[in-house]
Formats: sequence, C-alpha cells, structure tokens
Amino acid sequence: MRKTLTVLIAAALLAAFSVPAFAADKEAIDKAIADTAAYMLKTVKTPAVDSVGGEWAVIGLARSGHGVPDSYYENYCMAVEKHVSDRGGILHDRKYTENSRVVLALTAVGCDPRNVEGHDLTAPLEDFEKTTWQGINGPVYALIALDSNNYSNSRRDDYIAEILSKQQNGGGWSLEGGTPDSAKDQAADPDVTGMALQALAKYQNRPEVKAATDRALECLSKLQDAKGGYSSWGSTNVESTVQVLVALCELGIPVDDERFVKNGKTVVDNILSYKNADGSFGHSAGGSGSDQMATEQALYGLVAVQRALEGKNSLFRMSDALLRGGLPQTPAEPGLPGKNADVKVMPVVLQGKTFSDIQGHESQKAIEELATRAVINGKNDASFDPDATMTRAEYAAIVTRGLGLAAKKAGVFEDVESSAWYAGYVGTAFTYGIVAGTSAKTFNPEGTITRQEAAAMTMRAAKLCGLDTSLDAAAVRDALAQFWDYMTVSSWAREPLAFCYREKILPDDGMDIQPAAAVKRCEIAQMLYSMLGKARLLQMEEQMK
Repeated sequence: MRKTLTVLIAAALLAAFSVPAFAADKEAIDKAIADTAAYMLKTVKTPAVDSVGGEWAVIGLARSGHGVPDSYYENYCMAVEKHVSDRGGILHDRKYTENSRVVLALTAVGCDPRNVEGHDLTAPLEDFEKTTWQGINGPVYALIALDSNNYSNSRRDDYIAEILSKQQNGGGWSLEGGTPDSAKDQAADPDVTGMALQALAKYQNRPEVKAATDRALECLSKLQDAKGGYSSWGSTNVESTVQVLVALCELGIPVDDERFVKNGKTVVDNILSYKNADGSFGHSAGGSGSDQMATEQALYGLVAVQRALEGKNSLFRMSDALLRGGLPQTPAEPGLPGKNADVKVMPVVLQGKTFSDIQGHESQKAIEELATRAVINGKNDASFDPDATMTRAEYAAIVTRGLGLAAKKAGVFEDVESSAWYAGYVGTAFTYGIVAGTSAKTFNPEGTITRQEAAAMTMRAAKLCGLDTSLDAAAVRDALAQFWDYMTVSSWAREPLAFCYREKILPDDGMDIQPAAAVKRCEIAQMLYSMLGKARLLQMEEQMK
C-alpha cells in the first residue's frame, strides 16, 4: 500500500512539474503563430489558386484564428471562382490534388466547394483512376479533403485500401510506394508517411488501419533525429517535421509523447528552430534566408498543435469553420434554406455512366453527372446524341427527376394522354409550377422546346430549389441588352433569360440569344446541371463510416 502511494505521489509531482513547461511551450507556439501570420499577410497580400502563395497560406491563417480582414478570404474565394470559370470547372486534367487542395482552403474559409460557379469541386474525387494517377498523394489528399467537412463520396473505402496497399514492410510510405519485397523498398519518407497518417487518422476504428498506423508511428519514431526533426531527400528540413507534427495532432497524440522526444527535443522545438526574426521560416537546418513554402507549412503545423492544446477541432476537421456570414458549417441536408421540402437530392445510381458520342464534348461533365443519377437518358445505352433537340415532355421529365419529385398525373391538359409515358412528369411539373401550357387546355408535349421556354422552366425550377430568382426591370434590361437580338425575346421570357444569364446557367459569351431556337440536348443538360449546382443539390451527405 505504501509503495503504491509513493508511486502515486511521484506521478502527481511529475505532472505538477510538467505544467509550467507545457505552458511555456504554449506561449512560444502562440507567439510564433502571431509573428508568422503577420508575415504571411505582408507577403501573400492576394492569395491565388496555387500551392505556394495560395491554399496553404489561406488554410494556416483561417485555422489560426489570427485577426485577418474578412475581405482577404472573400478575395480568395473570388479568385477561385474566376479560376474555375476560366477553366470550365476543370482545375487540372490529371492532377486531382489541385481539387483536394482548393476544397480544403474553401472549406477552411467557409465557402462551399460544391458550388463554385455551378461546379462541384469535390465531384472529380469520385474518379478513382484519375485521383490515384499521381500516386500516393492522390488518395491521401482526396481523403483529407473529403473528410474535412464530411463531403459525400463513394470511393472512401477504395482510397483507404489504396493507401494501405502502398505501406512498406518497414511501416512507412514513400512516393514510390511499397513492394512485397522489403529489400526493394525505397527509404521511408517522413513527409509521405506523415501525410498518409493524416488521411487515415479518422479511421482508427478499423483494425487494419489501426495496425498500419501503429507500424507507421514506430517507423517515424526511429526516423526522428537527435534534434527532434526529420530529413527527406538527403536534407534535414522543416517541411518534413511539419507533416509528422500534423499527423500526431490529427491522431490525438501529444507532441511530448516519449516516442517523439529525442534528447529532450520535440517536433515543435525542432520546427521553431527554423524560425527567423521576421516570422518567416527557412527550409533547411543551418540554412539562411526565408522560404515561402517552408513558412506556409510551418504556420499550419504550429496551428495544428495550438488547436490540439486548446481542445479545438483538429487542423483538418473543419466542421467548425465559419461560413461567409458567420454561421457554422454543418453537414446537414444539402440544398438552400428556402428550397421546397419535396425537392430531394438524386443520388448516384449508375456509377461511371457515359456515352461514346460525348467524349471530349464541352458538356460531357454535365451529361455524365445527370446520367449517373438517372436524371437524363441516352438515345440508347451507348449514345446520347448531344446535338439533337428535345421535346417539351422530355424536358418536363428530366427536370422533375432532377429535383427528385415523384411523377403524378394531373389530367390538366387534353393533349397529354394518361397512358403516355410522360403524363406523370408533365402532371408533376405543372403541379409544382415548373411548366405552363401553351393554352389553358394544351401542353404541346411533342413540340420542340425553345431556348426561352427552357429558360422559363429552369427559372421556375430554380425558385422551387430555393434560389433567388427575382430581378427588377433594370437588371433584366442590363442582362439582355448585350445581345443584338434581345428585342425578339417574348415578354414572358425576358426575366427567366436574364436570370439564367445572371446565374451562368446559360453562357453569356455569344452575340445573340436566339430565344425561339430549338435547344440541343447537351444545352439542356448543361442548364439543369448548372442550376442544380447553384442550388447545392448535386451531392448527398452521408455519415462517416
């Protein structure tokens, strides 16, 4: 009993003596973050869409809670919107880490990455082949980005399996990946190992992930040098140490865990040794000068440990980020607050659905996204016929399916027979005010839909989805007067067309409107896809597994 009491007293004394040191470390971390955040605001005055001077700087500042003007983040969001618009929603043909990085930054500052100029930047991360094309970095950052605010994605299990499959026999990861023969393994890279652990941190309830994590932590403990730091590519550097630090914080492991203290030096002590007097950080040990990449990574690494010490969400668990306007982000039911309760998100039911005649088409993405949700069909299983026209009945069908509205016959129009395949769709579209007849008793279901008719129906659907569709006379005039044929627009179609141009549902880069021209199937698909994107109805939230 006396021996047990002695041990308890000794433990209590050790704990008591550890508090002042812990507090001193916290003070040093807080000061370093303040200095580096101030330096960042001076050097990255206008953050761009870039890996340096862009997303990582934004993430570090946003997650630090440092006093940053709101306009700073708003300017970044606008830069992203322009970047996305200029590239038609495709950030990069092959490097999908571009999407992951931007998703993280937008989430950190409270902007929705699922609705950027009508484009969902999380959607490309559904493509396993393209996401993993880069190697281990692809699935690692896809998971980190998707889990930052629990964004919907069906490939999480595939990405976890891919990361686990690349672990080396020694427990670490490298850019080259693991091999069955440990003798052929490349040296474990602390950067890549740290990033892999960051991605796997939220899946520790899975035995295979927990086992892989334990092996990786043992590997990282052995790789840590006498000064508490790490080397990569033959150079001792701050960035490698930062990735290990962030991994520890995401896993909930204290920085003073005995496995990661060498000669009394922690990873935080090592990182602070690279700090310059002006708040910047150098890249290599014993080096001189400032390195922007090193500074940005050091900032978000220190922010990660600061958040851990303060009991806040981790660096990459961003559900606590503030939306533009001060509301906390919540992975609640998707859609806008004002949407009709009957409007639902259509889930992906035909994964990978595409058509041979839309490959490389400018509307390929829109067509595929709607086809995978069974909103729009091809002329047959293999072809879509993008340049063909569409009937009024066909449009009624795709718009009601796109909004998840159940087909229900109304019996309003004399020319819509109850036995017709489209009767339920027309009835539902009429009931919800999406379509109107060509007269009180006729709908003209087989008539080819025109651009102005499509705009009117799309605007009514948008209002049902919660979008603000109101425009005053001046706004309508300004939107349409840029086209030489705007006077040919029917009076009832002027506001709908102006709305569609304002919201980029219709492209405004042409010289004319051609309001009475037949709309192509590809154009209809693009209009509906863009509208659903604006209404935040292209993704369905799911609970974390």
